[in-house]
Amino acid sequence: MTIIVAKPGEVQFPKGLEGAIARETTKGYVDGKQGKLYYHGISIEELAEHSTYEEVFYLLMYDKLPSKEELSILDMRMRQYREIPDAVYEFIKDRASGYNVHPMSVLRTAVSMLAPFDDASEEQSMAAAEREAIKITSRMATITAAIGRARRGLAPIHPDFNLPHAANFLYMYLGEEQDDFMNRLMDVLLILHADHGCNASTFATLVVVSTLADMYSGVVGGISALKGPLHGGANERAMAMLDEIGDEENAEAWILDAIAKKKKIMGFGHRVYKAYDPRARILHSYAEEITRRAGTEHWLRIASIIERVMIEKLGAKGIFPNVDFYSGTVMSSMGVERKLFTPIFATGRVAGWTAHAVEQLKDNRIYRPRFIYVGPVNVAYTPIDER
Repeated sequence: MTIIVAKPGEVQFPKGLEGAIARETTKGYVDGKQGKLYYHGISIEELAEHSTYEEVFYLLMYDKLPSKEELSILDMRMRQYREIPDAVYEFIKDRASGYNVHPMSVLRTAVSMLAPFDDASEEQSMAAAEREAIKITSRMATITAAIGRARRGLAPIHPDFNLPHAANFLYMYLGEEQDDFMNRLMDVLLILHADHGCNASTFATLVVVSTLADMYSGVVGGISALKGPLHGGANERAMAMLDEIGDEENAEAWILDAIAKKKKIMGFGHRVYKAYDPRARILHSYAEEITRRAGTEHWLRIASIIERVMIEKLGAKGIFPNVDFYSGTVMSSMGVERKLFTPIFATGRVAGWTAHAVEQLKDNRIYRPRFIYVGPVNVAYTPIDER
């Protein structure tokens, strides 16, 4: 018999549902002990080297690598769905230009605004769920780029339907087509963020769609969870740490002092990984070239010192760089504003959110965990005049 009324602390349970099993999945798997990440069995290293975001999206959605024809069809569909309504552009222009407005708030509302313009958003079928997933994944890039431009006081740039997904995002955000290196780096960033097991934002998405709410609502749930500083935004705070250190000559002393004072070192440690995050290793391999191009090598030099000291002092405890440690340096060197880091995270992760949502709907059961009630019982009502 399940106890639902108890005294505080009487019933032991994992806070935050830590370690609880939500459902089976065929999408992504994180091996935290070995420092490995797989999308449907394929290592993130292989995907980052050989794949594209479109192909990874297909892999997550359909549990297989696509044929040339299948990838061509998905690519065509993603391109045709890129544009967003004028009213959404106007909202972004009006609200994102205020620098005291969090861009994730604008992203959340802009995605929600798409639903009333989509006559098919309420359809209940697997085909409809997959179609809506493709629409939203495609349009998130357009919205994020428009937010980034509005924050700089610039007019939005409409999608170029001749460019691949990552290259088109950079074009819409930076205002001109980028070279192969930049486009590939953007592809890799989106791939690395596409999925990561049952994280808070993916679970939030699943809870929403399990009620048979529309796909837009599910993604808004994911965005809302990712907005929280305990989930998204660590790369922004890692960059603030590099700024505070200022110079590589200060780095070792600063970190040793922070360790001694038990300060949180941003970009290190992970709830799941007890080894080096493979995504961080991949981004580190790109960091040397992008910082050289941007003249930001000092960030990488400081970061390298921090990594060395942290591993020397805390590596034995399983504390290593995570994806946020190098993604901030990489994106800043690409010309991305720091406040846009988390919206770009969402622009990559939406592939995982929607793929898991479709998987949920194939064998759906509404999420309905229980609370343990530890408050008073049988309390008499006191009339207001007697309180």
